[in-house]
Amino acid sequence: MGMNHRTAPLALREHYAIEDVAPALTKLVDRDVITEAVLLSTCNRVEAVACAPRLEVARGRLRSFFERDLAQGPPPDVGASLSDALYEHSGPEAVRHVFRVASSIDSMVLGEPQILGQVKDAYRAATAAGSCGGVLTRLFQHAFATAKRVRNETRIAERPVSVARVAAELASEIFESMADKCALLVGAGEMTELALEAMRESGLSRVRIANRTRARAEALASRFDGTAHDLEELPELLAQADVVLTSIGGHEPVVVRQQVERALHGRGHRPLFVIDLGVPRNVDRRVDELDGVYLYDVDDLGRVAEANAEERRREKIRAEAIVLEEAQRFDGWLAALAAVPTIRDLRNRAEAIRSRELERALARLESADSPREVLEALTRGIVNKLLHAPVSRLRAQEDREQGLATLEAARALFALDEREPEALPSQDEEPEGP
Repeated sequence: MGMNHRTAPLALREHYAIEDVAPALTKLVDRDVITEAVLLSTCNRVEAVACAPRLEVARGRLRSFFERDLAQGPPPDVGASLSDALYEHSGPEAVRHVFRVASSIDSMVLGEPQILGQVKDAYRAATAAGSCGGVLTRLFQHAFATAKRVRNETRIAERPVSVARVAAELASEIFESMADKCALLVGAGEMTELALEAMRESGLSRVRIANRTRARAEALASRFDGTAHDLEELPELLAQADVVLTSIGGHEPVVVRQQVERALHGRGHRPLFVIDLGVPRNVDRRVDELDGVYLYDVDDLGRVAEANAEERRREKIRAEAIVLEEAQRFDGWLAALAAVPTIRDLRNRAEAIRSRELERALARLESADSPREVLEALTRGIVNKLLHAPVSRLRAQEDREQGLATLEAARALFALDEREPEALPSQDEEPEGP
């Protein structure tokens, strides 16, 4: 049960988001209504994954958990209520949902890699809090394996779909290596920072940041081991740069053709890659006419991002097939787990019958009865007592509507149409239950 970016506005998600999940999990898991739980809280979703013996009771407990234990004071007036924002999945659908979240199929940005780390953190926190037992441990381990398959067998995360990351990828394609390149960033806003982070991941080492407000340039430069500059220094900075990225306010271009022409002198054949993220544009469009200069604006990057997004959407079909396959495997394990108590009770009853009949047989042997007669009575007694209850119930259902189905189930359960009795496995060969 939870909410995400599709069902709840940011203000509502913030209201129920939580950093320290341990106290909340302690309140939620009572070993009666909720036996196990994991709480996932990110900027895009707040979800409780729970294991419970009774669905309806658990549903009420989870809703109360969101209302009383996760709420940070009175809910904000954002035009959406908690009941409108919450969704729920149970049984196989819940399993598939967890696998889709871990595989980044349910993310705001399809294929983004951060969610898998966040899911792993949530699982580790629940384990540390003692709220994650055998079933959810198996569920989340299987979810991580599913996410790995999606990464390895599809191209869902290969191409970036954000403008900032597209810019970084294009720079990496133009230059064989970013390790020895120098980037000049004009502006110190959020878009500039995102692009800079992506380029640093590609190996960029030298960074120069120029801004109208020197303090903001210095603040950003300190985070990325760069240097801060004023806009008046642009002519000199352009001459040193390999990549220029602009995202700064204003209605007139900050980088003009004459500046770039002067910067090209003495560079030899070193290309200059210019990314203009400004709206209105920060770079004189005539710069693109110069030899050795590669200029991309927001529309150029947007077209690349949309093409990449379309490729990810195609890959999503393959990813969904992997998730469905792995979810069915987990459902099979869960079904086998549910059979364990029945198998245990069946074995215990059979063993009790065997023990009682054995005691009777031993007593008769001590009375000097014929060993053959004792063995005949022993085996006949075991068979009769083992079959008494199922045979009685089969006879009782002969005239009922479900009688035929019960008979078919009995034939399948006891493999009556599969082997002759002498071909059945011996005691040593008999397979153990789950």
